Amino acid sequence: MMFVSFILFFIIIRIVLGKEGFIYNIISIVALSIIVIIAGMMFGKYGANMGLPWWIYYPVPMLMNVILPPVVLKMNQKQTIFYLVLSFLSAPCIHILFSLLLGWKEYLPFWNIPSLKELIR
Repeated sequence: MMFVSFILFFIIIRIVLGKEGFIYNIISIVALSIIVIIAGMMFGKYGANMGLPWWIYYPVPMLMNVILPPVVLKMNQKQTIFYLVLSFLSAPCIHILFSLLLGWKEYLPFWNIPSLKELIR
C-alpha cells in the first residue's frame, strides 16, 4: 500500500508541476514523499496500534499531505487547488482498490468496502 501511495504521489506531483517543474524539484519531491508517504503512513499505522485516538493518528498524516507539498514546492494557487483535488480523490481510490482486491481496509478504516472475495460468498 505504501509503494502504491508513493508512486501515486509522484504521479500527482508530476501532473501538477509539469515535466520541467517536476525535474527541477526532484530532490525536494523525493524528500517530501519520504516524509509525507512513508513517515505519514507509519505514524498512522503505529498511532492506531498504540491506541492513539483516530483524531490524532489520521489527521496528522493527512495534514502533512495537504500542507507540506504546496509549501515546500512553492505551488501557486492554481497548482495548489489542483494538487488538493487530486490528493483528496486519490485516498478513496487507493482504499477502494485495496479493499476490493486484497481485503485491506486500513487506509480509510471508517469506510467498510467489502472485498471481491466477500462479495462472491
